[in-house]
Amino acid sequence: MFDGDKRSYAKMTPMLKRVVIADPQPASARLLSELMRDVARSHCWVAGSTDRALKLAETCDPQLIVVELNDPRVDGLEITRKLRRSTWSSRKAPVIAVTGAATQALILAARDAGVHEFLRKPYSMKDLVRRLEAVTLRDRDWVEGIAYIGPDRRRFNSGDYAGPLKRRDDGSETPYQQKINQALKIIRAAVAASETDPSQAMRAMLTQATTIQDIATDFRLTLAASEFYRSLMKANQGAGRLTREEAEGWARPMLAFLPPDEALRPAEAA
Repeated sequence: MFDGDKRSYAKMTPMLKRVVIADPQPASARLLSELMRDVARSHCWVAGSTDRALKLAETCDPQLIVVELNDPRVDGLEITRKLRRSTWSSRKAPVIAVTGAATQALILAARDAGVHEFLRKPYSMKDLVRRLEAVTLRDRDWVEGIAYIGPDRRRFNSGDYAGPLKRRDDGSETPYQQKINQALKIIRAAVAASETDPSQAMRAMLTQATTIQDIATDFRLTLAASEFYRSLMKANQGAGRLTREEAEGWARPMLAFLPPDEALRPAEAA
């Protein structure tokens, strides 16, 4: 067994008992399975196709999913996107993307699909353990949006990308402001999608309303989020279908807390 930090292994082990490996190459899948057993005595299921990987993700409740990229037999990006939009218990499970062709475009595509970490082949045991520590021992905020569902992309570790910041307000907001503004922008996008993507819109709005209630310090915003959540739950339990007009009316008191420059922008697919 690899002589690493035993305390770190002990902390990771309970979170790595069930692992799905989506890799059509038997040799590399077998190697990763053996490494996972060494690190955490994991039970590993191997899928050689996209359909098989999705079925395992649905039925086996994996705690970690490792996907191959750039192989026609296994589409790691599709697996990740479908996982995130599913109702499965594993939908928030960490995903590590593995490939030997780590281009910047592929790294960013993996990040935008909802991948937690990126691992370039060939990798060492040390490389693997670092990624496992990242997905099990370091908390990541979860983003429940419309176009994007997954871990906070601002904490993505590509191991390669060191380009410019993508957001205009990167570095200018406190973490508290970032979370509040992100939640409000997701709600705005979800309201816009309340009729075109009703199930995910509802899930996104409920999640963000809860987030705002948990972290808001302004009583007016907390109250608005509470009323919004209550209205959504009532609509969710009823027989009717939520309309965009209803959602807009309920969300309006909260969206008034968006910064002026953000409030003037059209709804984004958060």
